[in-house]
Amino acid sequence: MDKAQVGNVTTPLPRGEGQGGESTFDSIRPFNNDEVKPAIESLLNDRQFSRILKRILPLLPLGMSRGVLKLATLGIHSTLDFQLRFMKPVVNYILRNCSTGHTFIHDGIRPGKERYTFISNHRDIVLDSAILDVILHNAKFPTTCEIAIGDNLLIYPWIKTLVRLNKAFIVRRNISRRELLESSMLMSRYMHHVINEKHENIWIAQREGRAKDSSDQTQVSLLKMLAMSDADHPLERIKSLHVVPLSISYEYDPCDYLKAKEFQQKRDDAQWKKSKQDDLTNMKTGIFGQKGHVHYQTGRPVNEWIDELKDVDKAEFFTILAQRIDYEIHHNYRLFPSNYVAADLLAGQPNHANRYTHKDKVAFEKYLKDRIALVDLPNRDEAFLRERLLTMYANPVRNYEATL
Repeated sequence: MDKAQVGNVTTPLPRGEGQGGESTFDSIRPFNNDEVKPAIESLLNDRQFSRILKRILPLLPLGMSRGVLKLATLGIHSTLDFQLRFMKPVVNYILRNCSTGHTFIHDGIRPGKERYTFISNHRDIVLDSAILDVILHNAKFPTTCEIAIGDNLLIYPWIKTLVRLNKAFIVRRNISRRELLESSMLMSRYMHHVINEKHENIWIAQREGRAKDSSDQTQVSLLKMLAMSDADHPLERIKSLHVVPLSISYEYDPCDYLKAKEFQQKRDDAQWKKSKQDDLTNMKTGIFGQKGHVHYQTGRPVNEWIDELKDVDKAEFFTILAQRIDYEIHHNYRLFPSNYVAADLLAGQPNHANRYTHKDKVAFEKYLKDRIALVDLPNRDEAFLRERLLTMYANPVRNYEATL
């Protein structure tokens, strides 16, 4: 998102976010409830989606997958129904088979009438928001989240259908500066509409794309987008979204070797860019790869401290706000032995030796070797790839310790 473009918006829009009705947001919104049934039918008839379903339900013959989906979607009349009746069992299946467990700490927020905008670090393309929906429902929150997803990931028609059924709204990527301004304004208005008129929660990543080195920083331009529909009153505009920083921690990142591979590809070829197939491979690997333990933890809601910034100069407001959100995210990481071993291997000294055992260290060394072996490059630079992998696992330790 272009910072100057977003930062220079000064024309406020009317406070009534819903003016013009839902049709105002047709280009980006999830399906309405009356659109759910035909959307499900389109999934039922998509052969590629049937193959994906077979991967999730491996014990069933391919021909039965369509029948299973049809049975699973009977009686679904809303996007929330779809999330709870179809997506939740799928995510639970993935957590049972691809993780060693998951935990959720949400001190400071409670189930009730309040709706929240969760701003989190971004570890997995698909699962970050999908797991959040499941754990919110398990914790008795009255609704799940509408999810911000980039249109660069909608590489097949069935993916766009599926995410819109899953309460996703679309963020446009790779557009002109003028289109970016218009798109950002529309998304800002839509997010306020979701929280204050639709009474839904929102999940959005703190930056465009995942932090490949796991050093999570909130984009100032994202925060400017949240307030741009009334740029003269940014503090009040942010407050009305009830922002909650959210930390997502995976013991192991299934895509770590793919990220390391990207680092080498970009190092060796400045013009290299990911393909649609690369995106699909990342999505599949992130979903079905082993994650170890998965932990979600909320930080202090922004509204508890944002009034401390009321006298901050407008030019500095969003930068300081981003730093405070980063503090909350970094401070609430769940760190694992793999993180501490990586930090010590990278530093070349046992600064955190009390945080892991010799067995942990040996196991992580083997893990690194196995991950590097998965990188299918003809000129694989093992020393470079090892350093990149170590950095990914060490950066959460560095960021956490900077909050102490």
